[in-house]
Amino acid sequence: MDKDIISRFIKKQKVSLICSLDGEGFPNIKAMLKPRKVVGLKEFYFSTNTSSMRVKQYRANPNASIYFYHKGLIRYEGVMLTGTMEVLTDQETKTEIWRKGDTLFYKQGVTDPDYCVLKFTATKGRYYCDLKTESFEV
Repeated sequence: MDKDIISRFIKKQKVSLICSLDGEGFPNIKAMLKPRKVVGLKEFYFSTNTSSMRVKQYRANPNASIYFYHKGLIRYEGVMLTGTMEVLTDQETKTEIWRKGDTLFYKQGVTDPDYCVLKFTATKGRYYCDLKTESFEV
């Protein structure tokens, strides 16, 4: 398996799915925009609201997964990564991930206390393409 192909595939996707676990251990999935920053297949950074349900869930249980997919006319391709999600509130990370249009969601700007960063760190993955599935370590 070529992990560079998987990395390039992930970077092309405009939507990602993130999964957290609720207090009863049930998976909760949410569609998000693509990560703001990607480091290989290991680290993925997303922006979100500190007050969100997802942040509360990740603080209680950091186990997480993220999923990227593309459905073409004939071909379906998907990558699931499992690992942990951290909630980052330090100003340096928030500033690095910040984008110009974010004031639409965070009225106080980059220092808004309701703005934070989710950092996903992958440990393993599963890749699907052309009716074949393969697991891999990150």
